[in-house]
Amino acid sequence: MTDPQRMTVMEIPFLKAQAVGNDFLVAEWESLTHAGLQEQDLPELAKRSCHRQFGVGADGVEVVFPARSGEEDYSLRIFNSDGSEAEISGNGTRCAAAFLMRDSQPGAALRIGTKAGVKTVRLLNRDGVRFDFEMGMGVPSWNPAEIGCELEAGGWPREVAIVDVGNPQCALFVEHFDWDWRTLGAEIERHPRFPKRTNVSFVRRVDEKTIDVRFWERGAGETLSSGTGSTGAAVASVLSGRAKSPVVIQTPAGEMTVRWQTPQSEVSLEGPAELIAWGALYFPR
Repeated sequence: MTDPQRMTVMEIPFLKAQAVGNDFLVAEWESLTHAGLQEQDLPELAKRSCHRQFGVGADGVEVVFPARSGEEDYSLRIFNSDGSEAEISGNGTRCAAAFLMRDSQPGAALRIGTKAGVKTVRLLNRDGVRFDFEMGMGVPSWNPAEIGCELEAGGWPREVAIVDVGNPQCALFVEHFDWDWRTLGAEIERHPRFPKRTNVSFVRRVDEKTIDVRFWERGAGETLSSGTGSTGAAVASVLSGRAKSPVVIQTPAGEMTVRWQTPQSEVSLEGPAELIAWGALYFPR
């Protein structure tokens, strides 16, 4: 039997932040290496720290690295609560930006490198520990044949719109949410059509400038909101003729705005991020 007094743990400094109810733990790579972690430890760190009962609790972990090229100010790696790594998180990147820009004033901007490319985040306003950002999400990609295509799920064909906004998105248009959309989201996430899994959004049109969305995220499950999910839902709504830019995205935790001027232009996402707490995570050595 292990003597608990002889057990050793790493103390890992972290910040917790949320962006429209999508919560993340943010840690600096320098602090992690100082504590003794290596890159192969990051998936397990995410699984342990994100657990709602046995960890701090979060939808994901954002690890901030020094810039890896002259095109960026910082680099970011994003890990979901199941330990899988994502290409990008719109809400998570804003949470990391709030951490990095906690001493900045409106007008300041950062170039943050992700696996989906370098994203520019500009601080629009701030009120204490709440920050409002505009973030460039890149130019979306899609196959016209996959806008309004059929996907066999839940026992019968569903009309979906499949797009990529730095990570894969599958949008379903619905009349309401009074049904078991979570079970369908979990099925579609791992559908054979998506070999790397996909994020799923359920979209209810409110009017031509507003959509109401529920999210099932790859590697995290149901989340109160999603930055890339909101971007994908808005792009899918515009491409299918259900909405026009700018699109306000309503979520159970608040609103974001997506602007997309032309199919060849970059999408921008406007939304808040708020710092919640500082702390130290204990990680077994």
